[in-house]
Amino acid sequence: MGEQRVVMHEPGTGRGTWAMGSLFEHLLEADDSGGRLGIAVVTQPGGIATPLHRHTHEAEAFYLLDGSLTYRAGDETYELYAGCFIYLPQGLPHAFRTRGDGARYLALTEPGRLLHLYDEVGIPAAEMRLPGEDGQPIEVEIPRWNEVGPRYGLEVVGPPIPE
Repeated sequence: MGEQRVVMHEPGTGRGTWAMGSLFEHLLEADDSGGRLGIAVVTQPGGIATPLHRHTHEAEAFYLLDGSLTYRAGDETYELYAGCFIYLPQGLPHAFRTRGDGARYLALTEPGRLLHLYDEVGIPAAEMRLPGEDGQPIEVEIPRWNEVGPRYGLEVVGPPIPE
């Protein structure tokens, strides 16, 4: 599980991963919290959407720093903007779509190992920015999600939120 220890990052100094056309800046790794918590700042361009899915091992929470997201959680749909917070209990089907110019949010997972999924599917970020031509094509990434996701308790249960 790893030892718990003090972790401090100055802005832009977390480890970066590019996945889903997005930047994941890892602030707290599961190994640094005894496996209890994972935290990342996620930056996504507009139009990014997940299929309706659920996590059988983790609960998630998101605090929107900038931008806007449409979030479906269970049977409810929420329009999130800067300052909004949403908590998703373990097993609850959910999906989101970034709107406008995109979104930047704090993502928390409990327990924290879910963020390793993005490392396995994505690639290390060359710089702390959104990926460009140097990112991984979605055609390469989707089969990785299908292969790796089930090991993390990720179950796709429906389509993405429409545009």
